[in-house]
Amino acid sequence: MSDSAALLSAQRVTYRYPGASSDALRDVSLEIRPGAFHAVLGPNGSGKTTLLRVALGLVAPSEGIADIAGRPAPAWSRRELAQVVGVVAQREDNLFPQRVRETVSLGRYSHLSLWGAEQPADRAAVTQALERCDALSLEGRWIWTLSGGEYQRVRLARALAQEPRLLVLDEPTASLDVRHEMQLFELVRALVDRHGLSVLMITHHVNLAARFADRALLLADGRTAAEGAPGSVLTREMVERVFAWPVAIEPFDGRPQMIPLRQPKESA
Repeated sequence: MSDSAALLSAQRVTYRYPGASSDALRDVSLEIRPGAFHAVLGPNGSGKTTLLRVALGLVAPSEGIADIAGRPAPAWSRRELAQVVGVVAQREDNLFPQRVRETVSLGRYSHLSLWGAEQPADRAAVTQALERCDALSLEGRWIWTLSGGEYQRVRLARALAQEPRLLVLDEPTASLDVRHEMQLFELVRALVDRHGLSVLMITHHVNLAARFADRALLLADGRTAAEGAPGSVLTREMVERVFAWPVAIEPFDGRPQMIPLRQPKESA
């Protein structure tokens, strides 16, 4: 695959969940190229996570195709895929008492031999991942002692320990406060700019996506509402139509920022 070829591509995919009366996705396309930060936006139920599942080959579309690094997404084994794509899922239950370094080391499973013996290269990859996420000082802590922001950095470090070319994050700032939200977006942007990583992020944070992402895909009712640079996607007319709420769009640092407006009071 050439350096400029898409790492992940979903072309005109349609998907309907078994027993559903309508499509969860309809004729949606997405393309992630090396060194790009791509955000997927939209209201609840717009198809964001379903698109992610189709693109990663977890479910098969009824129409369209999904490729990863030039191969059909369903053709990848989970072990092979983990060497190309690192995923930070929306929800995760930590059922085992582990320290931070042990948790991040789990990201190396796809690189281990049949006997699972950790090699110096594996330990180096874990250390580097912790350093990139500013989490090396946490390596001896128990997972259950971490704050929400610290735990998200550790989960991100575990994905980076896989040494992927594409990082996929599904609502990574859920339940985080403003400082930790900003820290995570700054970290992800730095991974793109300094290390050439590609990023696909599903998020409800329209304004942060507009500030940090290179491109945005806006979904509505399982269909593409708009796609392109954030400035061309997040217009007042488009945002009001998709989110069904009046807004103002103001520029900040050259990027559009959405301000939800109050509904006018009805006259007595």
